[in-house]
Amino acid sequence: MKTTIEISSTTFRRAKTLAAAKGITLRQLVTEAIEEKLQNGSKRAKTEEPAWMKLYGAFAKSGKMRRETRRIQKLIDREFERIKPEDWR
Repeated sequence: MKTTIEISSTTFRRAKTLAAAKGITLRQLVTEAIEEKLQNGSKRAKTEEPAWMKLYGAFAKSGKMRRETRRIQKLIDREFERIKPEDWR
């Protein structure tokens, strides 16, 4: 299938140079690069969690997040109990 893509002139020159060094056409280089990226991307999508999940997801799964949320809420409640009702107005 034919398609048109726009890439920077620097990237184009580097790709042409690499293709020539490998003894393949630019078309072959681009096809291989896309196939490799697709293959690696699908592997990562199945095995890797997003970066935020590594920190917060594990925290949430462990149950620590709920405990921490309750602890913080208790601190907030205690502080609000110190406020006099007349100060709420």
